[in-house]
Amino acid sequence: MGFGTALNEFLFGIYPYIALAVLLLGSLVRFDREPYTWKSDSSQLLRRHQMRLGSNLFHYGILVVVAGHFIGFLTPDWAIDWAISPAQHELMAMLAGGVAGLVAIVGMSILIHRRLGDPRIRNNSRKWDIAVVLLLWLQLALGLLTVPFSAMHMSGSMFEVLVTYVKGIVTFQGGVAALLLGTPIIYRVHIFVGFTIFLISPFTRMIHIWSGVGSLAYLFRPYQLVRTRRHTS
Repeated sequence: MGFGTALNEFLFGIYPYIALAVLLLGSLVRFDREPYTWKSDSSQLLRRHQMRLGSNLFHYGILVVVAGHFIGFLTPDWAIDWAISPAQHELMAMLAGGVAGLVAIVGMSILIHRRLGDPRIRNNSRKWDIAVVLLLWLQLALGLLTVPFSAMHMSGSMFEVLVTYVKGIVTFQGGVAALLLGTPIIYRVHIFVGFTIFLISPFTRMIHIWSGVGSLAYLFRPYQLVRTRRHTS
């Protein structure tokens, strides 16, 4: 299965910027117009133990996956090439991403079973809630499926193509979509679903991800000054 040149250019050269623009502008509009909806709508009160197990596994795994993607794809070449070869870089990404992705998908599977298997939780779930967890599970599964494909290209050449593409999107380089022509379809579907998750985030419960990022500011804020009110006679 292959994409035509024009469709490939739209899906991987134009669509990523549409998704990122909607993510940023949509999040700002929602924060301005509907700030009280900026939450995860947790159902923790229902079947708390299963919620805790699945949520912890998913969040710990996905944090490593996301951090690994940022570090692996966006770190400048000069900061990596002096230490490891492209093949070693790819092997590290496969091992770390594979283990973290497996932990995350196990956690997400528990959460999906909990949400769809418990009538109370299912009845209190919006259609978007179910769609989001299924889409996240799909993306994790696609990511894990890329591992055996990567194992077929252990020279690091395929990994370098993907790194060059991601950096090209981030730095607004034209024509980078052509790099994906001829690559295995699993990589392209994984990329497309990833940008689709960005696209729908402002309209779903995933908006609370911004709150997690914003909480990092607490690590750098100055100490709070507290003054007591003393009554003098």
